[in-house]
Amino acid sequence: MKTLMKINQIFNSKSIISILLIFQSFTMLSQSIVIPMDVENQQNHLKAYGIAYFLLKNNLEVDWLLNYRGGSFLCKYYKEIEKECIYRGVSYEIKSNIETNSILNQISSPNNNYDVVKLEKAPKIAVYSPKNKQPWDDAVTLVLEYAEIPYDVIYDNEILNNLLPVYDWLHLHHEDFTGQYGKFYKSFKNASWYIEQKKIFEKEAKEQGFEKVSKQKLEITKKIKEYTAGGGFLFAMCSATDTYDIALAAEKIDICEYMFDGDPIEKNVTSKLNYNNTFAFENFELVTDPMKYEYSNIDMTDKRRNKITEENDFFTLFEFSAKWDPIPTMLCQNHTKIIKGFIGQTTAFNKDLIKSNVLIMGENQSLNEARYIHGVFGLGTWTFYGGHDPEDYKHRIGDPKTELMLYPNSPGYRLILNNILFPAAKKKKRKT
Repeated sequence: MKTLMKINQIFNSKSIISILLIFQSFTMLSQSIVIPMDVENQQNHLKAYGIAYFLLKNNLEVDWLLNYRGGSFLCKYYKEIEKECIYRGVSYEIKSNIETNSILNQISSPNNNYDVVKLEKAPKIAVYSPKNKQPWDDAVTLVLEYAEIPYDVIYDNEILNNLLPVYDWLHLHHEDFTGQYGKFYKSFKNASWYIEQKKIFEKEAKEQGFEKVSKQKLEITKKIKEYTAGGGFLFAMCSATDTYDIALAAEKIDICEYMFDGDPIEKNVTSKLNYNNTFAFENFELVTDPMKYEYSNIDMTDKRRNKITEENDFFTLFEFSAKWDPIPTMLCQNHTKIIKGFIGQTTAFNKDLIKSNVLIMGENQSLNEARYIHGVFGLGTWTFYGGHDPEDYKHRIGDPKTELMLYPNSPGYRLILNNILFPAAKKKKRKT
């Protein structure tokens, strides 16, 4: 009898342990991980985007919780994800099934400006840049490296050989699409790097069948325009924004002086511009003086020079309806609506010259300038972001790279990473 009771005790004990293990496994499967993106609870916002990309790369779905705690991420719990967050220094929270449902119910309430967008696919990323550029020569490659998001560097050969459709997302930075070599002539015409770069550009243009660099760059802009029309996601910063539109508007005229292309500029070039060809800007006037470090009156750098200092340079993000306008909401996700300003060759855009169908997402109203704009073209979209480096107010040629480990919560860099994840979002029809 005692032996039988002992067997029953052992059996019951093992059964209880088995049941507890099964229950624990079921509980873990029903748990979720929230990667918070608010200011109080995330120690590394930038690497958090890398975690989201890591999940997509491993074929795991991610929910982007728009406007909820700074645009947090939600996914199913896996031990490997928890380990990855710990390894990368990203803050995370484990939520039960009940807690997750409570969050989703809160988000779905019409009383809250929240929504959920499902991220489904890791976008294939291309950065348009000469192969000899260092990763810190533009902010996007810098933050991609820091966030551990893979990308390919492509340039004119790849675009002319029609490789753009391979990619979901394309970045342009401080490129000069007008063929004026950045308008660095006055300051750097005798610098060895400028002379060498001009020789390389001219040599490559001739090898690709173009008599001038300006004509080669025009063809590149047209290829990028086709890519965008076909469904590509285009993101540009600094001088790649206004020079892109200027090149398109000047398709059939010569806007380069003799030191750039060997012959004089056409007369009355501004009157010959075709603004119907552009993405963002219209009615702008060119700065044709080769000794002036400016392309047109689109850029606000000179106009703001004596009106603002680094200490009081800020711009404000607009707040959009997450349920009605998910695209601009995604692009503006942040833990603050006030973003520290930073300058570049193209710092900000004159609001008077922006087309009426362009969405302004960030502005400095007192200076009448837009910093962050977005539009649709064909099946694709484009986003222009003024300035060069969100954490280096006056980044100059030859300056050391920005160490992003010192700025893991940079709201200015978050705007770049929003754009990188944007193509991963499941397409959602606009409510009518």
